[in-house]
Amino acid sequence: MQGVAPSIVCLGFLAVIGCAMAAGPAPVLLGTAGNFAILAKTGVSTIPNSAVTGNVGVSPATVTSLTGFSLVQDVSRQFWTSTQVKGRLMGATDALPTPGLLTVAVLDMQTAFTNAMNRPMPNFVGLKAGIIGGSILVPGLYKWTTGVSISTGITLAGGPADTWIFQISGTLVQAANVQITLVGGAVSQNIIWVVAGTVTVGTNAVFQGNILAKTNVVIGTNAIDHGCIYAQTAVTLQKATVLCSGGVITPPRLLPQ
Repeated sequence: MQGVAPSIVCLGFLAVIGCAMAAGPAPVLLGTAGNFAILAKTGVSTIPNSAVTGNVGVSPATVTSLTGFSLVQDVSRQFWTSTQVKGRLMGATDALPTPGLLTVAVLDMQTAFTNAMNRPMPNFVGLKAGIIGGSILVPGLYKWTTGVSISTGITLAGGPADTWIFQISGTLVQAANVQITLVGGAVSQNIIWVVAGTVTVGTNAVFQGNILAKTNVVIGTNAIDHGCIYAQTAVTLQKATVLCSGGVITPPRLLPQ
């Protein structure tokens, strides 16, 4: 009997990207916020030495809210540098065009938060009552009306084009020494944690994915964050490493002088 070629039907949380089939929700577009590894409204602080790959911005706060970085102002007065940052640091009162760029980036950050938090028809609701340690998480849209805790390691299993959005109405807490592991080719820039409460990544933990936070984000001592951080209040780094490969689409880049 002649064989029948398998067919692929796009249902549920499957989407076509180019010629490849990708599982998970449509990507969250970060707009110009994607030019930043860390973007916050009220401040970014570090307990040295932290290490950030990408630009750091604050607005409407000024550069005085970038604390612990030992800032050096560029001759253009548009940005600052720090030995802890492979990129530029910017505040709302730097020289033009920086204030306008930051204003737009913050608006894009807020739009991305709203978009991600309000995505309808989640594939998983209230998984494990928010206590997700030990889980293997496939691509999809996850929703919790509570907080989420990661007390033991979790694994995100999917391909390089697959996406995850985690909608969390409470806090997100990852315990010390706990890792988030990616398998199957999954990449951190395709993972969005959108959190209404505070986000805390514990000492020596390894986090994966971009954070869209309504309030504060704290990355603990010697923790590694493979992703970008967007906070509508403040970000605190405690001798932490932030490795931002950009938003879902656009990698971080230095802004023109």
